[in-house]
Amino acid sequence: MPTDLVLLSARLVDPVSGGPLEHTALAVEDGRIRALGDDRSMRALAGAATTVVDLKGAAVTPGLVDGHLHPVTGAELGHGLDLSRCADLDDVRAALAGAARPLAPGAWLHAWGLDPNAFGDLPLSNAPFEQVLDGIPAFLLLFDAHSAIASARALEIAGVDGPRDFEQASEIVCDDQGHPTGLLVEDAACEAVERAAPRPGFAERRDRLAASLRAMAAAGLTGGHVMDANGDSLALYADLDAAGELPLRLRVLPWCRPETGEDGLGELIERQGTGGRLWRTAGVKLFMDGTVDNGTAWLEHPDLHGESTRPFWPDPEAYTRAVARLHRAGVPTATHAIGDAAVRHVLDSVEKAIARDGSGVRHRVEHIETVPDDTLSRFAEVGVTASMQPTHCTDYTRADHTDNWSRRLGEERAARAWRCRDLWDAGATVVLGSDWPIAPYAPLGVLAGARHRRPSRDLTRPPHGPEQALTARRALLGMTVNPALATGEEDRVGRLLVGHRADLTVLADDPLTTPAEELADVPVLMTVVDGRTTHRHPGLS
Repeated sequence: MPTDLVLLSARLVDPVSGGPLEHTALAVEDGRIRALGDDRSMRALAGAATTVVDLKGAAVTPGLVDGHLHPVTGAELGHGLDLSRCADLDDVRAALAGAARPLAPGAWLHAWGLDPNAFGDLPLSNAPFEQVLDGIPAFLLLFDAHSAIASARALEIAGVDGPRDFEQASEIVCDDQGHPTGLLVEDAACEAVERAAPRPGFAERRDRLAASLRAMAAAGLTGGHVMDANGDSLALYADLDAAGELPLRLRVLPWCRPETGEDGLGELIERQGTGGRLWRTAGVKLFMDGTVDNGTAWLEHPDLHGESTRPFWPDPEAYTRAVARLHRAGVPTATHAIGDAAVRHVLDSVEKAIARDGSGVRHRVEHIETVPDDTLSRFAEVGVTASMQPTHCTDYTRADHTDNWSRRLGEERAARAWRCRDLWDAGATVVLGSDWPIAPYAPLGVLAGARHRRPSRDLTRPPHGPEQALTARRALLGMTVNPALATGEEDRVGRLLVGHRADLTVLADDPLTTPAEELADVPVLMTVVDGRTTHRHPGLS
């Protein structure tokens, strides 16, 4: 039978061995790798309808998978003002002024990527921006997406005029007189203002999402672990999939929060396995804390502002019971845990669930920004995946620890930043991702950051924690084999093996031999998902 796709004259990269396979070509049929061999034998499998591509020595890797991203959120934010390159308040004001000029009267200004380091020693508030905004309702999301700055007009429209109590750890920050400063901490407070802003319709959001996913495919991504299913995001994925416009394979984990309750947990369990050809609901995302930058992480000792002392889940034992119920039902969990106390509690909870109901469910911890030595080995002992985003470290912290994250933690804990290598050496399965839109989704940038640990905007600056850098082979494993291990799919995806899914990334140069500082600029020549070409570089004949 003729095959669907044949790739010739390729360097087939094996992340496990760390080198090229002996074969130089492969054939794809019905979404799977049908055969590996030399050019002559693979060409013989081609028929009149087969797509045959001569790669002229380009590198083929197993499809690159982002272990943590938010496509729908990112697609919506991407149509707002990007503040991520603003280094100080003057930069922010200039950007806001430029975005404000063309706005129609009464229109909202949405921005994202605001770095708290831009405030220097000033407290985070709307005060530095009120003059330039001049009555415009504005919602400025900070880079961590766990906090925002709302303008005075936005607060007024939303009816937010003082502090409020929330079921989860969340806060409308107020001054000594009880007036909101504009700083909104965590989801519930942000939603109190954000829901007052007009939102685009389904069709517009669908088009934005489709464009973002196409761009991800062009960057070399073949899949992603989606850490939310909020609003109508599942309907968006289903609509794109049904139309044949979904260019990535998505594994979606809806949220479970303190307010979810027993009935909500039951609904999450019932939802497992639903999906389409290229997406499915598989797992649940939980939160154990917030972020270091806004003082809502859960640390074993307070930060230097006296903050980050509470869990996001007001009753940590209720979280433990939720994990136990999900584990008993065979549902894998992925828990946002940034601080050392949060990470420890997640590991304890999973360990208790396994002790009661046995192993076999693959749980994860997301982010793991700072952990002490005695926590490292527990990931392997308990069997919990470490899902990490190295570009958060490289792009939002500094080697000299003068950034907001490091100053809050102090020297000892800042020196334990994103311990990718230590966790790997301790036997953990380390999965790499971007957390887009928190950081750029381009997978080559993530692989590069994991290796050089330098800020992507200026590679001449010193690395933060160079001893935690991963080798080229380990970084590639973190976006190919290890995502498959984390999801229990290592027998059918993640390697260039006969029978495995034909999810492939084709690069102009070998990611295992390209210097880390040059890797992010390597052209992506072709991306293949389920045997279907989702991106092809115009220069590829």
